Amino acid sequence: MVQTYDIKQSYRSNYEIGPQFVDPPPEVPDTPTKNFLGMPVRSRLGIAAGMLLNSKWIEGYAKHGFDILTYKTVRSAHRECYPLPNWVFVNEDGRVDGPVFAVDDPGDDPTAISSAVCFGMPSMDPSVWREDIGRAKAALAEGQVLIVSVVATPGENASRDEVVEDFVQCARWAHEAGADVVEANFSCPNVCTAEGTIYQDTEFSCLIAREMRDTLGDARFLLKVGYFGTDEHLRNFLRELNGLVNGITLVNGISRPVLRPDGQPVFGPDYEFAGVLGRAIHNPSVENVCVARNIVDSESLDLELVAVGGVSQTSDARDFFDAGASAVMMGSSPMYLPGLAADAKRAHPEW
Repeated sequence: MVQTYDIKQSYRSNYEIGPQFVDPPPEVPDTPTKNFLGMPVRSRLGIAAGMLLNSKWIEGYAKHGFDILTYKTVRSAHRECYPLPNWVFVNEDGRVDGPVFAVDDPGDDPTAISSAVCFGMPSMDPSVWREDIGRAKAALAEGQVLIVSVVATPGENASRDEVVEDFVQCARWAHEAGADVVEANFSCPNVCTAEGTIYQDTEFSCLIAREMRDTLGDARFLLKVGYFGTDEHLRNFLRELNGLVNGITLVNGISRPVLRPDGQPVFGPDYEFAGVLGRAIHNPSVENVCVARNIVDSESLDLELVAVGGVSQTSDARDFFDAGASAVMMGSSPMYLPGLAADAKRAHPEW
């Protein structure tokens, strides 16, 4: 099975080498122009924050037909990656809670893979990523757009004001560097610090978003959030954020205990919970998007919905478009299915 990201190597190694494609880029079909956040795009298919570590990764996947490309979450200060392992394959049980268990062999069907990741949102120094965003933007063709994901890096006793200021700084830098869209990451299911669960606090989310909007002006601005366990929580969140952001990206993995068969945490005792991706989260992610669309429509909210969660085949993307998504992003699957966007565009040029 193709793995463009070598899970046995360090994050730094994958960052420096870039994606390892076995085959040359596929022939990407010409498709009619669509609209994404007011921008013309070749398709409304892309890759969410995670796999695209730098401009090498952006360029490689742009050539494979992914048209909405998200630069992996960056910070206002250098942050090392958690130690290996960072990425393991897990069993799929159709649940949203309780443990998942690591497996050595993910099986022969790449569309059925579930995995778990624990990176801790590493980031190069701003002097590095600010320059590299320019290279990433220059690598894109007409009809492709660059999202840059940002997150705050609070100190141990940081105040709310300091967290807000940090988000604003990163957003400003990303916009100035050439991002078509800035995405504030309010959810990371594998960090132990407060920036990983901001979306669960609607009031704080609004505070940050309001300051970021004031700084970004009319620039396009998304929030990335995690799984909402109740419809009412999601409803209140969308109501309060309406008018502050252009859209919401959901779902950013589902946090669950990730264990070895003997019950020990795969990523060590400090990181028992980690983000589960792939087949295991597709159905609950579609359900969250469907509920969000119903809320947006019923309350006439001015919010676009960008969907992510377990898309590894054309029918998975269809699930999200049918649920009301404006765009569909892939998370982990492009690692072993780099031709997925080209295949989907061939089958559904209207996407």
